[in-house]
Amino acid sequence: MPIKFKAIEKTQPGVAGGGTKKFYAQIVFGDEVTVDELVKEIEKFSSLSEPDIRGVIIALENTIQNKLGEGRIVRLEKLGNLYPSISSKGEETAEEVTTHSIKGIGVNYRAGARILSALEAAGCKKV
Repeated sequence: MPIKFKAIEKTQPGVAGGGTKKFYAQIVFGDEVTVDELVKEIEKFSSLSEPDIRGVIIALENTIQNKLGEGRIVRLEKLGNLYPSISSKGEETAEEVTTHSIKGIGVNYRAGARILSALEAAGCKKV
């Protein structure tokens, strides 16, 4: 099934008055997939029961949280990588950079080659 997209008009960022407007492709997201749905799909491809699959998902979630909290990169092989990120304000000297300089903390995800290939194979369709 192709990835659906639509054309939306955007202004130039950082230009007073918006500058030249252009149209860009934007994904039209479908319904969200829940853990319940994932569990049902995984059951079709494995000999694990629903409680076993749920247990593994919860354990994976907890382990990923712990490892990211340690500042580690979590490599999930073909699925991709998760890694912590921070953004901070600039300071005049290295000594001035402290925890108070940090504006935000988050998690980045870099998809694995197999996921990227699946997206490319899906193609796109304008709606």
